[in-house]
Amino acid sequence: MNAATPWGRWWYAPIPRARVAWLRLLAYGFLPVDMLLFTNSALAHARLPGDLYQPVRLARWLHLPAPTPAAMYTLLAVTLAAGLVAATGRFAPRASGFVAAGGYLWWVTISMSYGKVDHDHLALVVALFVLPTVGRARLGDPAPCEASGWSVRCVQVAVVAAYFLSAWAKVRIGGFPDWPNGSTVQWALNRRGTPLGRALVDYPLPLKAGQWIMFVAEVASPLLLFARGRPLYAGVVFFAGFHLVTYALLSIHFLPHTIWLLAFLPLERLPLPRGRAGRRPAEAPAASVGKEPQPS
Repeated sequence: MNAATPWGRWWYAPIPRARVAWLRLLAYGFLPVDMLLFTNSALAHARLPGDLYQPVRLARWLHLPAPTPAAMYTLLAVTLAAGLVAATGRFAPRASGFVAAGGYLWWVTISMSYGKVDHDHLALVVALFVLPTVGRARLGDPAPCEASGWSVRCVQVAVVAAYFLSAWAKVRIGGFPDWPNGSTVQWALNRRGTPLGRALVDYPLPLKAGQWIMFVAEVASPLLLFARGRPLYAGVVFFAGFHLVTYALLSIHFLPHTIWLLAFLPLERLPLPRGRAGRRPAEAPAASVGKEPQPS
């Protein structure tokens, strides 16, 4: 894609490398939480009979074999170690980042090849693959570059895609306007609602109104990609609040997805952690803006 075209300028709009550095800390810091708590079923699946393995399409394309305990524990160790190295950003950030990305993709694919596929990991997978492409990026580095812009834009598109494709799935499976006019949320509250959620079961009209709000927000989610300033921040707060309400009513969290709403925010303005103050790089000369960082 030509960066001189309107779409190219949108995809490659320069962003300070500091935002990539913050997002890397988020990605690699969250990786052990996800692998050990949210997708640890990959370890349990490795102890099941091989004939229960029903690989998802990606696993079939890659010819991933049925998991074994030895393979999964090795994969866990290698992925977390690579993520730790990549988080420092000091040694081979691209190579270690891609090892962590490939290992996590294998891990999460195994986790979801036993009948249940979660859509809240899309942005995390994309982030792990695109953030290493920038090369070296330090906290407090104000130098904008097109590589940073492209990687952050890919994460933002993945976040929005999860919302928009969720709306499409509702229409494809439940129909329109049958899904927003139905009783899906009421059924979910009755089945697994928290005490607060079950208190709302007998109020179908507000629940249907909530379904319409949810559906319209998911359909309109691509606006996040073009909003700026206060409208963008309001959209981020809305979707974060939506996930908070979902957790409060149903104990369902979308944390692997929700954290990537931060990709829409100017993280480069955050103060540096103690010990890094005073080490902020000097402003990059104008000629360097938009250039790719040198390979590490």
